[in-house]
Order: sequence, then structure tokens, then C-alpha cells
Amino acid sequence: MHYQELMDKLINKTAVLGVVGLGYVGLPLAVEKAKTGYKVIGVDVQESKVEMVNAGHNYIGDVVDSDLKKLAETKQIEASVDFSRLSECDCIAICVPTPLDEYYQPDISYVRNSAIEIAKYAHQGMLVVLESTTYPGTTEEIIQPLLEEKGFVVGEDIFLAFSPERVDPGNAVYKTKNTPKVVGGVTQNCSQLAAKLYGSVLESDIHIVSSPKVAEMEKILENTFRNINIALANEMAILCERMNIPVWEVIDAAKSKPYGFMAFYPGPGLGGHCIPIDPFYLTWKAREFNYHTRLIEIAGEINNAMPEYCVDRISRQLNKVKKSLNGSKIFMLGVAYKPDIDDLRESPALELAKILTDAGSEVKYNDPYNPKFSYKGISMQSIDMTADELKNADLVIIATNHTCYDADFIVKNSKLVFDTRNLTKGITSDNLEKL
Repeated sequence: MHYQELMDKLINKTAVLGVVGLGYVGLPLAVEKAKTGYKVIGVDVQESKVEMVNAGHNYIGDVVDSDLKKLAETKQIEASVDFSRLSECDCIAICVPTPLDEYYQPDISYVRNSAIEIAKYAHQGMLVVLESTTYPGTTEEIIQPLLEEKGFVVGEDIFLAFSPERVDPGNAVYKTKNTPKVVGGVTQNCSQLAAKLYGSVLESDIHIVSSPKVAEMEKILENTFRNINIALANEMAILCERMNIPVWEVIDAAKSKPYGFMAFYPGPGLGGHCIPIDPFYLTWKAREFNYHTRLIEIAGEINNAMPEYCVDRISRQLNKVKKSLNGSKIFMLGVAYKPDIDDLRESPALELAKILTDAGSEVKYNDPYNPKFSYKGISMQSIDMTADELKNADLVIIATNHTCYDADFIVKNSKLVFDTRNLTKGITSDNLEKL
């Protein structure tokens, strides 16, 4: 009975949808749900985000400003810090952070606390979907017992599924709306309801898997695949530099093969919430099954060591002109973890700035998307990238390849340039070195 009632609400879009966590995943999802006609209630513990959503002020790059403004004005989207508003919802998506702690163990406190609040206000006929990336088993081991403690039977009078978020900030082609969605429910009824929900919102395929664990593991596989292949590219970069072979040209040549090769690129380290973090959920969980994920951990070591490697390269480049890191003026271009976004999460550029500062370098930076940052005790503000600032620096680091950066202008006006992103592709100059 409860299954069919909720299915009918999803068909005629009278269901009220809740989103817990209004960040990079939650807000775009809430907007897409509201744009298709659903009433959406967003809940977040940060009052500043709630106020901005209710005022129609966008703070996420993948959300169209005018969309949020219109939806907020018509009350199609409402935001609150009050979790009791979840009692009004028929379906709830959990989109909260799942960081690592200082020991590289999963911190699922945000998921657990959200689930505790949802359980307080849950009612029969409600669907709960976890979207936060986590280790396999979280949905059934953490959320399901909290609902069952309230007397609900999952799959009969309340429904639970996992559907991994697939957000790529700054991607011009694939957004929340058109990215295929994977869904795994605790029961078949749970899967069908979750698939109907996302199918009514998104313009993409819905791929149903047999369980939440399969969906949870699938997301880990996606990001571990990228983590390992980026580590291979980074290791090739280190070896190619020793052998005096341009790694970027090697990769371009390999790309010419129409099958059996997918290009990944080296860089100063891994950034973003997913790729540097998610594989460690699996390494942690694997210990429960007496398995050591050697390849994943080695890839993590290689990628995590790249900021130090870049500083070593910078030091050697400065030594050629009889300068040391200590006392040198370093101008860093870009601090976001990828081009043309303002996302600083896990950005290796921040670690570069920290290492250089600790070594006694005088570090300045420019990033049109990030006017300031604070990281591990250092705080900086962006300055303009002028010819004078470039000329004044002993060395310029291209840490993020924002498309607004003019590579010719940078190389022409700089004493030394260390390019970690191949922004200077096609340029040859005595003052230029590439990763």
C-alpha cells in the first residue's frame, strides 16, 4: 500500500522532496528536482547557506543563478536549519560530506547525524536515499538500523536506497541533469521507487543494481580507477624527467591509439573531494575482510608525494640561477584544484604554497576564482597577474590551468616558469620547465 501511494505521488509529482546538505551535490540536485515541478525542502546546518538559498542567491558554479532565484521566489525551493521540516517530505536525499580523519579513516559522522535526524521525523511511505560517497555497507549498516529502531520495516512501509552522486564541477557537458544515475535499493521496491524519483527528474539513464553495496562499491571503483591512472601518469612524469623525455608529448602520442588507451595527465597532486579521498574508504573497509589494497595505497602514496616532488623541481630550477627556495619570490598562478572553478577542496596548490612558505619562500598567488584562502596556518589574498608582478618574481608556478591565463604572456614576462599543467603546450623557452 505504502509503495503504491508513494509511486503515485512520484508519477503525478505531488511528492515533497527533501535534500539534506546544500553543497556541491545537494544544491544542484535540489534545483533540478524543483525545476521539474516538485516542492523541495533543503536542510543544512550552515545558516549562511540557508539564508542564501531562501534569498535566491546562488553559491554553486553548476547552478544557474536565474533558476535558483526563480525557484526561491516562488517557494518551489525552501531551505531551513530545522530538521523537523523533514517530516513534511516524502523522499529525502542525504548529500552531506564524508571526509577522512587525520588517520585516513572515513568520518561518517555527518551521515550518521543526518540519519538520526531523519529517523526522528520519518513516516510511513517515505523514501530515503544516501548520495554521499562512502564505504560499501554504510546504507545498510548505519542508516537501516536507525529506521528499524523506529519500528519501520524497510521495503514495506519505508524505503531505503543508495545512489552515488556524480558531480564534476566545471564540466561543460555533463551536469546533474544529464549524467546517468546508478541506484541500489535494500529491496526491489526501494530500487523501483528511487529509480522512479530520479527518472522523473533527470534526463539520463537510470541503472538499477542489486543492492546498496553494489552501488556504493561502484562509486568507489569510479574514483579509484582515476586515482590509480593519475598515479601512473605522475610516475611516468617523474621517470620521463630523469630520462629527459617530455611526458606530455608521450601522452599525446599514446592518445593517437583509438583503442586500449585512455589519457590521464600528471599534475602537482590530486584535488577535489572524491578522487583523493574515496579510495581510502575502501582500503579502510578492506581490513575488515583481512585484505590489504596494495595497488590503491601505492597510488595514494605517489599522488600525495607530488607537491613535494614539484617543490624539489622548483628548487633545482632556482639553483640553476644560483637561488635557493629560502628568500625567493614565488608567484603561484591558480589555487583551485581544476581549471575555471572556485573549488579548493584538497587542492594540491594549497599544499605547494604551504611547503614553499615553510621553506622560507615569499609566496604570492593569483586566482580569479578564489580571492583568498586559509590553509594549515597560512592565509593569503589573490593579487592581480600583471607583467610587473610576473617580472618581480624569481619563479612563477602554473598550478592551475585556468583558461583565462595567457601562456605566452606568462612566459614572456617571467624570469623562470614551472608549469605543472601543460598550459604552455607548444611553447619552448630557456626559462620554462614543465612537470
